[in-house]
Amino acid sequence: MREYNVARRRMVDEQLRERGITNQAVLQAMAEVPRHLFVPPGLRHRAYAACALPIGFGQTISKPFTVGLMTALLELQGGERILEIGTGSGYQAAILSRLAAEVVTVERVIALADSARELLTAFECTNVSVRAADGLDGAPDRAPFDAIIVTACATEVPQEMVNQLADGGYLLLPLQRQNDQVLYRCQRHGEQLRVSASLPVGFVPLQTGLQEARASA
Repeated sequence: MREYNVARRRMVDEQLRERGITNQAVLQAMAEVPRHLFVPPGLRHRAYAACALPIGFGQTISKPFTVGLMTALLELQGGERILEIGTGSGYQAAILSRLAAEVVTVERVIALADSARELLTAFECTNVSVRAADGLDGAPDRAPFDAIIVTACATEVPQEMVNQLADGGYLLLPLQRQNDQVLYRCQRHGEQLRVSASLPVGFVPLQTGLQEARASA
């Protein structure tokens, strides 16, 4: 619909480009993916607002700037294999699918994994594999990954993620630091991690275990 197209262009211009995201491939991907289809129908009128939105099961779709920033920080060139921990609605995976060769995304809430898989299939994201599993397990059968993005807040860098990261690859995740969450980018160099902090963020906590219950929003 025209109103969504206009809102999406404004989102890219005002929330991404004007706030310093200059990676043209990222801007193009976010201009193409219909974010409103990844939020509950009752919230689609707010899909392009500068805020996170609930998607049920205690989870959220991140604000557009956060998605754009995290994607840009991965510095993707097009041939990478990416692991995402926390599929949620599938929106971040849809963005990554346009910028990398392969995306493996893991979601612990079975209902969200099922919904995201259906959406990504409908959008012909044929290079995305959705798994319903404990996110901390990652996807060791597809490792090593050129980049790993964690879309839930941890208290420390999970060693399981480091083990599945290729040498030179980036691990991007929010960490709890006292009363704040801070986005960190970690680059692996052999057995060492080079860690740099980015911006304050707000994510749901990283949880373990597979959730089968079809809880209400």
